[in-house]
Amino acid sequence: MNSLSRRAPPSPFDTLKAGAGSTAIVVAGLGAVSPAGWGLKSLQTAWASGEGLPTKELARPGWTQTLQVRPVPPPPARSPHARLRRASAVSQYLVEAALEALGVCDVAAAPGAAAGRRLGIVTCVMSGCVNYSRRFYDEAVRDPATASPLLFPETVFNAPSSHLAAVLGATGLNYTLVGDPASFPLGLALAKQWLQAGLVDECLVAGAEELDWLTADAFRLFAREVVVSEGAGALHLKAAAVSCGLPLLKAVTMPEMFWNRLTRRQAATKMRSQLGRGSHDVCLYDGRQRVPRLDEAESEAWQDWKGERCSPKVVFGEGLMAASAWQCVLAADAVQRRACRDAVVSVIGCNAQAAGCRFSNA
Repeated sequence: MNSLSRRAPPSPFDTLKAGAGSTAIVVAGLGAVSPAGWGLKSLQTAWASGEGLPTKELARPGWTQTLQVRPVPPPPARSPHARLRRASAVSQYLVEAALEALGVCDVAAAPGAAAGRRLGIVTCVMSGCVNYSRRFYDEAVRDPATASPLLFPETVFNAPSSHLAAVLGATGLNYTLVGDPASFPLGLALAKQWLQAGLVDECLVAGAEELDWLTADAFRLFAREVVVSEGAGALHLKAAAVSCGLPLLKAVTMPEMFWNRLTRRQAATKMRSQLGRGSHDVCLYDGRQRVPRLDEAESEAWQDWKGERCSPKVVFGEGLMAASAWQCVLAADAVQRRACRDAVVSVIGCNAQAAGCRFSNA
């Protein structure tokens, strides 16, 4: 019996403090699908332009008025993998972003890509497979006798992660975290814990969402200025003795819960205090989207920030968990390109918590 089997692995929260653990966690690959297109290059190009991507109309049943959203454009080619033939859009986005992060050129080359590799998968979602869920319940309400049971497997939250594992042939640890967008940094913390405990040799952490009139209309009820979007982002993490020139996952904060003992503003401030001071060579990737009521807590928490401040949602829209993943992908990419020494990510979730992380060159 080895030492790992004699004792439980450390809690994910044991690894959240800056500097915890002696093993370096490096970002070995990045992937993205966004309203800008399929692939990291599309995300980078749109971000470099600094212009908000154009919106499109999404029909809402029973209304003549449409909802304004930022959808992912059609893929360059349809996936040939049988597992993805009926899969929801969120699964398609997740698989594409994850494959790019792993360095796999396309889905056709994916089968067996994880063979012989101790690869972990952490998938983070908020709305998840909302398209199939709406279709399934719509059919059940209309006529339960004819509701298609084929839809049901695609309604569960861990369906995208299951598809990804099947496409790769991965048999290692595979978790799906369901929560508000601040859960994505906690997915990084969980991967960090697995790597430091030796439970996996490498880990994919991905966040993904898909558009539906239900989610777009839900935001219309509370904040009409928000433009909902969709897509995915993925980071491929490895443990290493040295960084080898790759970005380091330097720190992940404790999750600071609000609406209980802390207000949203207090949670944001407490989260910020764990990420270190800023300077001219440290970039901040925040979650503001030019909606003052929603941006207020984050704006106040980081009001004295001295470095460059970047707000990806202004360009790509409110992609929920995918937006948090894009923040991390862009931050790690900036460090990789030496555009900054460190990059800090701040995520104030929709309804539960604030969390963040820091990527570094050293």
